[in-house]
Amino acid sequence: MEFEIENIPIQEVTLNFATDVRLFVKREDLIHPFVSGNKFRKLKYNLAEAKNKKHDTLLTFGGAFSNHIAAVAAAGKLHGFQTIGIIRGEELNSEIDSNPTLKFAQKNGMQFHFVSRQAYREKTSETFITQLKQTFGRFYSIPEGGTNKLAVQGCAEIITENERDFDTICCAVGTGGTIAGICEGAFAHQQILGFPALKGDFLQKEVSQLTDQNNWKLISKYHFGGYGKVSDELIAFINQFKQQTNIPLDPIYTGKMLFGIIDLIKNGHFGKQNRILAIHSGGLQGIEGMNQKLQKKGQKTIV
Repeated sequence: MEFEIENIPIQEVTLNFATDVRLFVKREDLIHPFVSGNKFRKLKYNLAEAKNKKHDTLLTFGGAFSNHIAAVAAAGKLHGFQTIGIIRGEELNSEIDSNPTLKFAQKNGMQFHFVSRQAYREKTSETFITQLKQTFGRFYSIPEGGTNKLAVQGCAEIITENERDFDTICCAVGTGGTIAGICEGAFAHQQILGFPALKGDFLQKEVSQLTDQNNWKLISKYHFGGYGKVSDELIAFINQFKQQTNIPLDPIYTGKMLFGIIDLIKNGHFGKQNRILAIHSGGLQGIEGMNQKLQKKGQKTIV
């Protein structure tokens, strides 16, 4: 994908409390309006492989407000691929017009196939894939969240010579591909901290299967109840952070990560003079859908 990925801005965050630690954000969210952050990185070599193997259709998987679904639809349109989204939740079939993520993907040409949550759990099984081939014919399959070896290869390119002087690299963790790539691309002196957006300890194993490096650690206490779960405290933090820095954060991944980083800094987790780089992995398209849910509950929304 021929997007502008040279000289991605690295923005320092002014911390309003006494510390000698310095915090910076790499604005990967600015790579492209629709295929940004880690989604661009994960798709880069997958799209090249699909073209190399003469595929004209991309098929992938995701939920109601999936950043990955939106990105694959947009990237597919940009690069001349048909796209198919296997969507978790049959009830969403009647909610496309009210769902900003699915509506966007459909406008970009994505064809949907809605399946039950039970059937979705079998998405990697040979039987399920065979059924999809019988239904849709030949396609290039990209896993849920986009994570595979080619995605890790792309995410390794997040760390360049521009990032050499940082001591700690932080990223949000969903399926594990981004942190695995960062671990592969990091310099020897750097520690990688991952902030899971999901509840549970299974990600330790997932990441270990994607990288042989041992320069990383997961900080698992900032998931706010699990994937897609938020609180008034988190929303207030996201709004305040944007007001102070002009950096928008999403509530699923980057908001939780930055909340966690700043909390750790306040509690003396990092050594003196530590230079921390947080990777902004995009995901901003999910804000509209989250705000819909928050409005229905009468809760504060993201501004």
